[in-house]
Amino acid sequence: MVESIIVFLLILAVSSAIYLLGRHWAPKPHKTEDKILMYTCGERMRPKKVKITVTLYKYLIYFVIIDSSVLIMAFAALVVDTMNPLPLLVYLFTIAMATLLLLGGD
Repeated sequence: MVESIIVFLLILAVSSAIYLLGRHWAPKPHKTEDKILMYTCGERMRPKKVKITVTLYKYLIYFVIIDSSVLIMAFAALVVDTMNPLPLLVYLFTIAMATLLLLGGD
């Protein structure tokens, strides 16, 4: 147990010494105004406006509406004998109206 602690401390000391010697002897980079700028890597970059498109969100909404309606119908079909179908019909009507509104909004 003691030997492993001594070996660990010895390896830690040697690696720290190598790191510090390399840092001391390494050539120092020249800091210019361009390289000090954040995230440019030495290039002058003009800020651009980020253009966000929402077409993928529209398809995501379509998928959620259609997928959730199919899941509700599938689970409702399993228990249709013991369930009142009126809430299911109201829910499906709401989903149909939302789908029509989304498809008409293109």
